[in-house]
Amino acid sequence: MLMAVGITVFYIIFVWMVFFRFRWLKFNIVWGIVSGWVGLHLLLIFLVALRFYQPYTVDSHVIRSTIQILPRLTQPTILTEVLVEPNTPVRKGDPLYRFDTTIFQHQVDAAEAQLVAAEQNAKILQQDVAAASNAVIRAEAQLEYSTQQQKRFTDLVPQGGARQDELDRWNAQVEEDTAAVAEAKANLEKAQLALGSTIDGVNTGVAQARAQLAEAEYFLGNTTLVAPEDGMIVSQQARPGLVVGDVRLGAIASFVTAADPYILATFRQQNLKFVAPGQEVEIALDLYPGEIFKGRVEAVWWATSQGQYLPSGRLPEFVLPKLPGRIAVEITFDDPPADRILAAGAHAAVAIYTGGGESFAFLRRINIRLYSFANFIRPLDV
Repeated sequence: MLMAVGITVFYIIFVWMVFFRFRWLKFNIVWGIVSGWVGLHLLLIFLVALRFYQPYTVDSHVIRSTIQILPRLTQPTILTEVLVEPNTPVRKGDPLYRFDTTIFQHQVDAAEAQLVAAEQNAKILQQDVAAASNAVIRAEAQLEYSTQQQKRFTDLVPQGGARQDELDRWNAQVEEDTAAVAEAKANLEKAQLALGSTIDGVNTGVAQARAQLAEAEYFLGNTTLVAPEDGMIVSQQARPGLVVGDVRLGAIASFVTAADPYILATFRQQNLKFVAPGQEVEIALDLYPGEIFKGRVEAVWWATSQGQYLPSGRLPEFVLPKLPGRIAVEITFDDPPADRILAAGAHAAVAIYTGGGESFAFLRRINIRLYSFANFIRPLDV
């Protein structure tokens, strides 16, 4: 900086001595143009230094995250109450909209009934296992008796103590009782399998009924929409009588969040040569003339739409743009003013101090403060 000032002052003194003090050369239009041309080029030292070491832009705005308020309901449902006023701050969890609960309350009631029935069925399955076990015991006892009778008559018939038809009858009875034991064991296995059908120790029928009840309660809960964060509804268009449901494609409102506002500023690409995260930033918001807010570079968005090609069957078409694409820089406030409204979309001027060319920085600080104070009278309309 001192060198640039020294060169400029030396040049002015040199011109003064040559043309006015000693009159070595006669000052005329030609020499005036030449002297001015050289002087303007000396001033480029200041321009280049400020441009690269303290980049400045007036193309910057306050950005706030927005959340699309979209009801998640399975049936077309009528909006019955609007519980929020537009442009009024609300806290996280505050109710915003309430929808008709009739259908969803019926679904919860039905799911609760199904859960009770499933729990009863699980108890019945336990009794089914006990009954099947008893049936197996009875069938095996009957088979044992038939087997003993078969053996007894088998010994008596050769000795003439019993008729052959009676032995045949017990032979048939043993086969019948054997089949009965097999059937009873199969029924017991079926009952045990039904009772053993569990997930984490819970009967699958009960688990399914609980899941259906939870789903019904979820959609019933969705009939009241609450604020996802601290913030506000800016443009209130939803009114009672609005029908929403599974066929609605768009949101019914946009919720502007209160947390973490930031500045998004765009710069010419060559101005970002030395810009990096963490560097000091000064912000002049049009909302607050005469004030300067402090911030830091959070990130440089190293991408623009000119660098994006979407998959398609068309060949690329290259057209020289009128202006090169600008690069966005994300800037966060060091200490967001709690007593000031940082409106989404608020316009601002931004100066970044990269740490280089510190002797020129005071010129940029003067520049941005002049912009801020000029907002008291600009634009010149009443």
